[in-house]
Amino acid sequence: MLGWALTFFVLAIIAAVFGFGGIAGASAGIAQILFFIFLALLVLSFVARAVRGRSVL
Repeated sequence: MLGWALTFFVLAIIAAVFGFGGIAGASAGIAQILFFIFLALLVLSFVARAVRGRSVL
């Protein structure tokens, strides 16, 4: 999921360079949403492992 977020972020930067503001804004928004979903799942994974008694790292 982090890979998809980075892909949309790069797409947003390229679109912004070429002057496509709408596409750049939409891609940046998608990248931001995917990044926060990734972070939430990462934290949830760490909490689940801690509750089960395994080490986090």
